[in-house]
This record gives sequence, C-alpha cells and structure tokens, in this order.
Amino acid sequence: MVAAVNPDMFVGAVVDRIQNALYQRVHGFKRRQLVVLTKAVVLYARHQKNIRRSIVVLVCIGLLSRLRQMIKLTISQRKLTDAKSGGSRQKAQLDRQFFENMRRLVGIAIPGLLSKEFGMLVAHTVLLVFRTFLSVVVATLDGQIVSSLVRLRGREFLVGIAKWMGMAVPATLTNSLLGYVQTMLAIRFRQNLTEHVHAKYLANNTYYAVGNLDDRIKNADQLIAVDVAKFASSLAEIYSNLAKPTLDAFVYNVQLARSLGVESLFGIMVIIQASMGMLRVLTPPFGQLVAQEQRLEGDFYFAHSRLIENAEEIALYRGHEAEKRTISRRYMRLVRHVNRVFRLNVFYGMLEDFVVKYFWGAAGLVACAAPVFAERLPGAQRAVQGASTFGDRTRDFITNRRLLLSGSDALGRMMYSYREIVELAGFAERVTELLTVLDDVSSGNYVKARVGKSAKSLADSGPDIISQRGQVIESVDDVEFIKVPIVSPNGDVLVEQLSFHVTPGRHLLIVGPNGCGKSSMFRILGGLWPVYGGTLRKPSMSQIFYIPQRPYLPIGTLRDQIIYPDNAADMAQKGIVDADLLDILRVVQLETIVEREGGWDAVKPWRDALSGGDKQRIAMARLFYHRPQYAIMDECTSTVSMDVEKIMYTHATQLGITLLTVSHRQSLWQYHNYILQYDGQGGYMFSKLDPARRIALMEEKQQIEQELALIRDMEARLGELESQSV
Repeated sequence: MVAAVNPDMFVGAVVDRIQNALYQRVHGFKRRQLVVLTKAVVLYARHQKNIRRSIVVLVCIGLLSRLRQMIKLTISQRKLTDAKSGGSRQKAQLDRQFFENMRRLVGIAIPGLLSKEFGMLVAHTVLLVFRTFLSVVVATLDGQIVSSLVRLRGREFLVGIAKWMGMAVPATLTNSLLGYVQTMLAIRFRQNLTEHVHAKYLANNTYYAVGNLDDRIKNADQLIAVDVAKFASSLAEIYSNLAKPTLDAFVYNVQLARSLGVESLFGIMVIIQASMGMLRVLTPPFGQLVAQEQRLEGDFYFAHSRLIENAEEIALYRGHEAEKRTISRRYMRLVRHVNRVFRLNVFYGMLEDFVVKYFWGAAGLVACAAPVFAERLPGAQRAVQGASTFGDRTRDFITNRRLLLSGSDALGRMMYSYREIVELAGFAERVTELLTVLDDVSSGNYVKARVGKSAKSLADSGPDIISQRGQVIESVDDVEFIKVPIVSPNGDVLVEQLSFHVTPGRHLLIVGPNGCGKSSMFRILGGLWPVYGGTLRKPSMSQIFYIPQRPYLPIGTLRDQIIYPDNAADMAQKGIVDADLLDILRVVQLETIVEREGGWDAVKPWRDALSGGDKQRIAMARLFYHRPQYAIMDECTSTVSMDVEKIMYTHATQLGITLLTVSHRQSLWQYHNYILQYDGQGGYMFSKLDPARRIALMEEKQQIEQELALIRDMEARLGELESQSV
C-alpha cells in the first residue's frame, strides 16, 4: 500500500514543483496565477482532513436529498394514480401501503424474536457478514500473491497459494450454508403464511363465502397455492439480495477510502451517479411494456378458453376456421409485442453492461492507478515517507482493483434488486388483500356488486337490508323461520318475509318454480348465507344434514365416501364397523359395490368411477350413517328408481330423521305432512299436506285443462266451418 503522506513535506514538494518544473515547462502562466495555484495547493494540504470530512458530509446530504425527492415523487405519483382511478390502487407501489403490508406479513412469517425463523435470519446475517469478511481477506491475499510473483519470491508465492486453498474451505462452506439457510427461510415463511391463511380460510364456511358472497377475490386457490409461495421465496431472496450488496458496498468503500483516499472515492461516486442518471433517461418503459404484455397474454388465453367453453356450438357451425383466424390474430399481436420488448432489452442490456461493467471498471482502474503514478511526479518523493517498491505497488493495485470490482458488482446488484422489490410489492399486496378479505368475510362484511335487477330489488326493499343482520338462535330440536327475508348475496329479494315452524316428525315438502328461493332458504338454514332480518331458530349444524342433487365425493377410500366428513378414527369412536356400513349399503341396494370396486380400502376417482344413481345412493347411505335430526333433500333421488326411492325414504322416517325435501315427484308426497309452496312472485303458502287429496286435485286440474284445450280446439274448428259456409 502507498505510504502515508506528511502534509508539511508535501507542501514543500508542491511548492518546489510549482517554482521549478512549471516555470520551465509551462510558459503561458502569469506569476499571479502561479501564486494563486500555489496557495490553493498549500491550503488543500493543510486542511486535507477537513476537506475529506466536508466531502463525506456533502455525500450524506446528497443521499438524503435524493431520498427526499424519491419520497415526494412517490407520493405525488400515488395521488395522481388515485385521482385517475377514483381512489383505488391499480397496482403495487413502493409507498406507505407497501411498508404496512410488509409489516403485517413479516409479523406472520416471523412470529417473534424467540422464533426459529428469527434465529435462522440471525444465522443468515452472520453468514453474510462472514462472507464479506472473507471477500476482503481474499482480495488482500490476491494482491500479496501477485506481489510475490512479480518480485520472484517463490516461497512467499507458495505460502500465498496455500493460504488461498485454505480460504477455499470456509468460503465454499459459507456459500453452501447461505443457500441452505435461504431455502429453509423461504420454506418456513411459506409454512407460517399458509397455516395462517388456512386457519382463516377453512373456518366457519369462509371458503364458501369468499367465492360466493364476496366479489373482491376470484382466484383464492391461486393466491394460496402460488402467490403465498412466491412471496415467501421473494422475501427470503430480497433480504440476501439487499443486505449482502449493501454490506459489501459499505465495507469495500471503507477499505478503498483508506487505500485511495476519500477524494478518489468521491470522484468515482460522481461518475457512477452521472452514469446512473443517463441510464434512467435511456431506460425503456418496461413497466408499461410488461402490463401490455400481460393484457395481450390475457386476450390470447381468453380466446382459447372461449373456444373450449363453446366448442360444441362452434363445431356445429363449422366455425373452426373463423376461430383459428381470431386466435392467430391475437397470438401474432402478442408475438410482435414480445419481439419489440426483446429488441429493447438488447439495446438496454448492451448499454447497462457497458456502463456497469466497462465504464465503471475503467474509472476504477484509473482511481487504482492514481497513487502509483503519483509517486513519479516531480517532488512527490519528498512528500511521502518512504517510496513504495515495485512489489508494494503491484500488491496495492491488485488489492484495490479487486475491492473496486467487488464494490462495483455490489452496486450493480443493488440496482438490479429494484425489480425484485417491485415484484415483492406485488406479491405482498395480493397476499395482504387475501388476508383482508378473509378477515372481512369472517366478520360478516361482504362486498358484492349489485346491478340491474339486483339493484332495483335492493332499492325497493330498503337501502340497508344487505347490511342488516337478523337473529340466529340455537334450538333443541325445532326449525322456525320468523319473518326472515330470503335475499340472495347480490341483492335479489326473493321473499320479503318467510315464516314457518317445523318440529321433529313434521316432514316438509317444498315446491315452486325455479329461482323462487327454495335452495336459498336451505343456504340460510345451513349457515352459508347470512340472515338479513327476523329470527331463525335451528338446532346445531351437526343435527342438519344436506344432500344435494349431485353429491360430493371426497378423495379417499370407499369407506370415506360413506362416513364423510368423519374419518376412520371418528367411525371407531362411534362404535361402527365395516359390517355396519355394509348393512347400510344393503338398505340402498348397493352392497355389491364393495366387492365390485375392490374392497373398503380401494382408492379411486369416485366422481368418475360411479354412475349418477350410485352417487345418490352413496349420499343416502351417508345420511343413514350420520342419522341427524333433520335432512335437507334437494332433488337427491332424481336418478334413482321409484322403488329404491321408496325404500330410502321409508328407512329415513324409521330412523327418526325429519325430512325437508325439494322435489317435483308426486311419489314423494306420501312421506310428508306439510308443504311450503312458493308462487315465484315473492309469495308463499305454508300448510298441512294431504297427499291423497292433493293428488286428486292435481288430477282434476289436469282433466279440466285438457277439456278446456279441447273446447278451444272445437271453437276454432267451428269458426273455420262458419267461414267456409259463408
């Protein structure tokens, strides 16, 4: 390293140089100018420390000013964006909301200071510091090896090589541990976030409400399975990608300031700032280009999804050529845009590599060579305390060059990390939005778009009906609706006030046209939809069992299809064995399925392996296994023969299960003694049901309608005959 400068000796050397060398070689200067230059050099030498401190202060002020300008620009851009979008955030931004999102998500990913994740983060930080320390040691060792080589000192050279190989062991181990700890951090972050989301998403039917009662999230599955994982990985990477370059830049700059001086380092920073400003001016609008690319990708994807959705109609119209032209046209738009982006990337990548790698490298080489050539200036030998040797100059040059290149690489990685921060902001906003919606839905706060008929219906029934909530009381064994409005989540008022009372053994038949509120009432009874008014009395949900027209068959064994949602442990706790399940299957005449499908432990895609009738029989067997107080039967025997249907309904009543049935089959009337009939106009009728009398009335009605139709035909024929006779 270059020897330290003595200020007094340096002043004398400079004065001698100005009085001797400049008088002899520079003929255009006047004496007054030489005196001013001499005084300036002397003043600099005497106040060198203060000048260096002033440079440091100016650098800090400049950085703070730049940070303040960036904050002001971000705030102004956010206000402008909010004004254009009506106050809603259109995309992720590095603003206050971003830091609030990060604070919330990091608090979930790292539960506390004593958590395993925080310990891994500390270990990761220690490894980063140790790797930076190794980099400085390797740079110094590199200079020593080259110095011993140019001085032809073989022993020192071999010792340096041995030290180099010795440093390889902790260096490679540190790099491997850094990658391992970063991967483990990403896994732990994802595990904590996923468990937190699952605890909210899979509680109290929230998963149903998110997709059916709220419009803010349309792809909760992608957010949970993809975006949470990407955020966790990005969070683990961004810490390393920011902390390591920042630490490297700080340590390397401190070392370079000691070796080259603050002035040289300040000159390099000025060059870097100027070149970065040029890069910002010449940078293409990548944000807009990416947004345009995503829009074109969406158009291309929509064209294919539309083709799949309407494949039958298109095939019947033989419209494959027209659809091919449409899809090809959208694909070519995407290809042209992507090619344009690639061409811009070539230009920008070439410019960025030239500035970061070569221009900054050349400036660094000049800064590293300055101390070496300074010794050759006239009078400089007297200004230093012992001139450095050729080996020392080589060692210092190699070390400084290595540090400078590493520092330049650190600054480049800090520049590149901006894109990663923007991506992290996007993932953070999407995951935070998911958590916010889950919290709102769990609290009963829904956001649902209401337009057209829904908006008119909502206005007619009062502006606050959606925000109102009725009373839900858990009863012992009865179901009672007391002035409960049947309102869909989008605001359609199907029935203004519904009132009826069902007790055990009072089987209820529900009839009416499509869209009148039959299934809506069941959703309110099942707790899927909120009660918007009135009072609902019902037993606990464990005593109400719902059987839809298309039963749900879970992933699992044949046994799991019967006992769902119980598992084998719950089944054993109830004292039920496989023989009991087989008896239940005999009731629904499906006992042969056990041998046919390969036993109770057979695992198959049951939704595809079983027919529609078998699925409905499985659902009835599931009802007989659980034996609740009430069973909601929503067209659940539409694909079952009437004799098997009779057996299943008879067995259900024998088990003491009260039936709430939606069906248009007259054969089921005999199993019910009350009827709830909707008229499709917002009205209803609740009364006792006399199946024989109702069937007789229906038959009489059909006979009268047939006779009236015959009379109309006879009147029309009579009119034709009269016109012909005239």
